Amino acid sequence: MTPTPEASSHNLVLVVDDVPDNLMMLHDALDEAGHTVLVATNGEDALQRARMSLPDVILLDAVMPGMDGFEVARRLKADAATQPIPIVFMTGLTETEHVVAAFAAGGIDYVTKPLRPMEVLARIAAHVNSARQIQQASSALDAFGQASLSIAANGRITWQTPLARQLLETYFGSGCLFAPVKLMDWTRKAELATREGREVPALLEANEGRRLRASFHDQTGDGEWLVVLREENNAALIGTLMSSFRLTHREAEVLHWLMLGKTNRDIGDILGTSPRTVNKHLEHIFEKLGVETRTAAAALAVTRVRGG
Repeated sequence: MTPTPEASSHNLVLVVDDVPDNLMMLHDALDEAGHTVLVATNGEDALQRARMSLPDVILLDAVMPGMDGFEVARRLKADAATQPIPIVFMTGLTETEHVVAAFAAGGIDYVTKPLRPMEVLARIAAHVNSARQIQQASSALDAFGQASLSIAANGRITWQTPLARQLLETYFGSGCLFAPVKLMDWTRKAELATREGREVPALLEANEGRRLRASFHDQTGDGEWLVVLREENNAALIGTLMSSFRLTHREAEVLHWLMLGKTNRDIGDILGTSPRTVNKHLEHIFEKLGVETRTAAAALAVTRVRGG
């Protein structure tokens, strides 16, 4: 079913093509369907117009002189402001390598030339609607302080909340197009552990007294992984342990490092005390928590902290 002008109106569409006849044909068809149309005839103009206007969808010619469509797409997806905009490639190249290149560069779909206006309109309607639903979900999660992202099997980040983007840049120094290698490796291991019924390992990345923890929420129906990130810091965790178990500050510090798998000697070195003193603190901790082993104490503390 093709979209009616009423159903598809009020979308802002950026059309990028170096052939005037193509631009004229698409402009007329889109305008008649109720879209607002912007045009660009080269890659540099396309980037500038996309950043300034933030269109709902971009129709992008794959092969242009100078900067081709693949490079334009890569730059758009590397920019946080334009990354969510769906890109539909227009190409006369149907060879597998060019189709793959279009998706690898960030395209969500492609149409082949000679263009059929009704097909283009149908693709626009579908992808704009999908993009808006994703953006609404992302905004809702971000409003509640959720750092969530969805990762495709090839490592591409298909969507993410602003908080997730900020944490990835802080801890990995990465852009917003592909997941960092360490996070992608962890995601694959977490997915395997889930399928085999094993405990999913936590991803911890340290940065100046703060840590990034990741939790895995299985694959979506589209074959993408949903990952939730949470930042922790020593002071906040120690305060939580003190209030949860009525520990002294030093006991909470010892329990905190015990949760991270440190030995008595490690903890002593970190806190500037002896392993014997650390052991005395552990005796008090075990008593207050009602446990008898290091493993039980760490497990109880982790459960309480995550629950909080």
